[in-house]
Amino acid sequence: MSAGVSTSAPLSPTSDTSMGTSTFSLADYVVFILLLVLSLAIGLYHAFRGWGRHTVGELLMADRKMGCLPVALSLLATFQSAVAILGVPSEIYRFGTQYWFLGCCYFLGLLIPAHIFIPIFYRLHLTSAYEYLELRFSKTVRVCGTMTFIFQMVIYMGVVLYAPSLALNAVTGFDLWLSVLTLGIVCAIYTSLGGLKAVIWTDVFQTLVMFLGQLAVIIVGSAKVGGLGHVWAVASQHGRISGIELDPDPFVRHTFWTLAFGGVFMMLSLYGVNQAQVQRYLSSRTEKAAVLSCYAVFPCQQVALCMGCLIGLVMFVYYQEHPMSIQQAQAAPDQFVLYFVIDLLKGLPGLPGLFVACLFSGSLSTISSAFNSLATVTMEDLIRPWFPEFAEARPIMLSRGLAFGYGLLCLGMAYISSQMGPVLQAAISIFGMVGGPLLGLFCLGMFFPCANPPGAVVGLLAGLVMAFWIGIGSIVTSMGSRMSPRPTNGSSFSLPSNLTVATVTTLMPSTTLSKPTGLRRLYSLSYLWYSAHNSTTVIVVGLIVSLLTGGMRGRSLNPATIYPVWPKLLALLPLSCQKRLHCGSYSQNHLIDGELFSKKLRNGVLGDSRDKEAMALDGTAHQGSNSTCVLHETSL
Repeated sequence: MSAGVSTSAPLSPTSDTSMGTSTFSLADYVVFILLLVLSLAIGLYHAFRGWGRHTVGELLMADRKMGCLPVALSLLATFQSAVAILGVPSEIYRFGTQYWFLGCCYFLGLLIPAHIFIPIFYRLHLTSAYEYLELRFSKTVRVCGTMTFIFQMVIYMGVVLYAPSLALNAVTGFDLWLSVLTLGIVCAIYTSLGGLKAVIWTDVFQTLVMFLGQLAVIIVGSAKVGGLGHVWAVASQHGRISGIELDPDPFVRHTFWTLAFGGVFMMLSLYGVNQAQVQRYLSSRTEKAAVLSCYAVFPCQQVALCMGCLIGLVMFVYYQEHPMSIQQAQAAPDQFVLYFVIDLLKGLPGLPGLFVACLFSGSLSTISSAFNSLATVTMEDLIRPWFPEFAEARPIMLSRGLAFGYGLLCLGMAYISSQMGPVLQAAISIFGMVGGPLLGLFCLGMFFPCANPPGAVVGLLAGLVMAFWIGIGSIVTSMGSRMSPRPTNGSSFSLPSNLTVATVTTLMPSTTLSKPTGLRRLYSLSYLWYSAHNSTTVIVVGLIVSLLTGGMRGRSLNPATIYPVWPKLLALLPLSCQKRLHCGSYSQNHLIDGELFSKKLRNGVLGDSRDKEAMALDGTAHQGSNSTCVLHETSL
């Protein structure tokens, strides 16, 4: 996951292939084509293995039999897109290693999902993460969450497909629409036919390709400039090795606090409640395997971040010794990495092709996850609850048709992206704008028993309004000042037609030489605090509306949907204090109800949401005897 920005004038798609033909050999094309062929072969293998005996559960949830290692690598690959592969080195090349401290947020950003979100989702035996919202709140909240997620992913997946192809076209002369169509069609075929199991195993293969491509660049690059020790020494001399910046100002783009703590909320929005990730947790054969897969992502993320940072440092030292050409100097920063790789690996047949395969592996893994998760939420949240007869008639064909349909929609969105002009940056940033409010909605449900459906709906809307207000305000401010000189810690946007280097959640605020005031000050909030700010807005507004509308009085509350924050905190106190606060019984009964509910789900006693709601009523009746503790927890 990367952050980077660019300010130079964008390059238009080029039809000049002289650069590509002079640097790409037959071996390079063979390596690149092998990536596509093997990805397609893995998908077709899982599609035709047991053809005619597939179930909806196998297509959408891999039959819930996946091991922790493939799930972990798939979790990593899902948001380690081509945008990230190009973005991290560009960020390090331009601003130094401050961004490396983002790795500090990975610990809490993965520990919290492992011990809070995964147990709740897994024990409820969900298929869609948004089914939780119906069990906790209502069907209306579930539909609101689902539609928000669909909007988020549909906008973003076209950009993820189009933008790397455009950057590659500008640097190597690859035909733009041939690469877009090839990637989109190959991905749609293996995702729709093979289902989640095919997506996970192709993610494993593509993750290995991504690591190999980046490792090749680090090894060859460091060897050409005199070794990693020399790279570190030169980078230090030029001030590219950053110390710990302890400035607490949330309007400074990158500080230790922004990266280490603001980044936690970004990670939670990705690895805690995003359907693409939750679906992988739920495909694990056991809850323990799901938790272990989350743990296993931590070292993988650290390795991926370190490799991106090392490429940025090697690129910096390389261009100290080999000055850029005029064409390279005029390019947008998102193209720096591609120019560097083409320069570095020319004369080494197969290696440029390996890096291109690495780049497109990032795109394939992200897009296939989007197709599959979108098909799942559409099937489970929109079609099955409202049109059960239609969903049960031909579920296999419907599931495959949805995945392939989203693949075609992705191609359409790629074309729209090419026509969007300056609006493309907003499209990229929408992913980050929407992630925070969705995180806030789930936290509101899990941690605050008093939150009710009206509070959830109004809180989500308030969070989205706040997100788009600050996000679009930042874009407009940035566009208005992009001709201004850029400070060392500042950031601004590169506008199409090129790939804007951004994280999955990135919306870079603009900064100017003069300290902004008023609304401009708000718009300069660091993008890493966006998820925290927007999710907090959802929680605060949701709680206020819930309290004004009577809380959960007269409504059923399923104890399995609540994380017992108050009992967990009280467990840290001496036993005498716990008895005085009368919370022991609630904690125990909460666990009994949740375990009973989960057991019935696993045994197939509860079939649909209506059955689950009936079980929730039983849990609520049992909970009545513990009103004292419920009151304590609600007061939180």
